[in-house]
Amino acid sequence: MMIPACPLADLPRGEAFRLEIDPPVSVFHTEDGELFAIDDTCTHQDASLADGWVEDCWVECPLHASKFNLKTGAVDAPPAKLPVRTHEVVVEDGMIYVRLSEAAPNLPHCVAARLAGAPA
Repeated sequence: MMIPACPLADLPRGEAFRLEIDPPVSVFHTEDGELFAIDDTCTHQDASLADGWVEDCWVECPLHASKFNLKTGAVDAPPAKLPVRTHEVVVEDGMIYVRLSEAAPNLPHCVAARLAGAPA
């Protein structure tokens, strides 16, 4: 399934756009002009990676400084231990679309419980 994110012209280099879906996904536009989409929630704790710091192809979680590779989803160091899912980005007619991965997300317990409708 392809989900429209935003017009490419509305996402400056070095910025991120968060799609408010469950679980949230963010599209990152790097300083080099590349576009990447990953699950927006840090796998350690409920923090938006769109609020983090982007450098090269890495985003740093704003809470505890784990970094995630925007290309692969790999995490560099604790406290996060699990990678984030990556998603395909497609640009058509100036619009950014995200094709969601079919893999299961790696979400922190509190977020997984909320999405499942259980108390955290």
